[in-house]
Amino acid sequence: MNLEDHLGDVIRKARMMTKVSPADAAKAAGLSEADLAALEDSGKPGKRPDFAALVGLIDLNAAKLERQAAGWLPTEKDLSTWRDLRVFTTSAEGITVNCYLVWEEVTQDAALFDTGWDAKPILKTIEENKLQLRHLFITHSHHDHVAALEEIRREFPKVKLHSSSKHAPVDQRNKPGGIIHLGGLRVTYRDTPGHADDGVTYIVGNWQDDAPHVAIVGDAIFAGSMGGAPLHGPLAKQKIREQILTLPPETLICPGHGPLTTVAEEKVNNPFFQ
Repeated sequence: MNLEDHLGDVIRKARMMTKVSPADAAKAAGLSEADLAALEDSGKPGKRPDFAALVGLIDLNAAKLERQAAGWLPTEKDLSTWRDLRVFTTSAEGITVNCYLVWEEVTQDAALFDTGWDAKPILKTIEENKLQLRHLFITHSHHDHVAALEEIRREFPKVKLHSSSKHAPVDQRNKPGGIIHLGGLRVTYRDTPGHADDGVTYIVGNWQDDAPHVAIVGDAIFAGSMGGAPLHGPLAKQKIREQILTLPPETLICPGHGPLTTVAEEKVNNPFFQ
């Protein structure tokens, strides 16, 4: 799987979060405004930018940005380490999105994290494994992440919803210090607003064979990038640093878009973080 954001996406997001104009960014990079626009659009620089000067203006890490420009990708993940974790990737309206299903193998109780565009592959997996969907956790309420919500609820009308949206019914809102038990698995949450007001990261722990924790992060952070936050860039980065990058290095990061990664890989390679 390719990265969710190419080099130009990263530069554009960083520029918008720091409120730097295209003219000022182009000047720092040693490019014309047309060249900068082409780079942000395609991710392919026609002329090599002056990364060192540019990153100082838009708050990126130069070495990490260079690494991404050279084609960095996270290592491919062996999901057999987490035997009862499934990733579903669906596409519509020009957007490809991930959602995740986990279950506890003794009780066969399951939890879904977001829904993506299409419930069919999720429902097929639930049926094939004879699971009972108990919980549906929403990382944020952007349409691509909840498009199949009503279809899931029709099939499982008793499923318990969890959200940090202020518009959700009180009994569906995440509660401070709340812990949800799924058989032997344990789900906690950390608020990660910025990209979305109701952004939340769910941490799944107590996997069999001591597999690392799993962090289902929505659009807070991607492999090598982060969700766009033009209005709340500093807040978004602060929450990622405090709530995600402080997790154990081996923690599996499951983003809403793009490939899976780890805390360790993002600390070393994500240009948004020094």
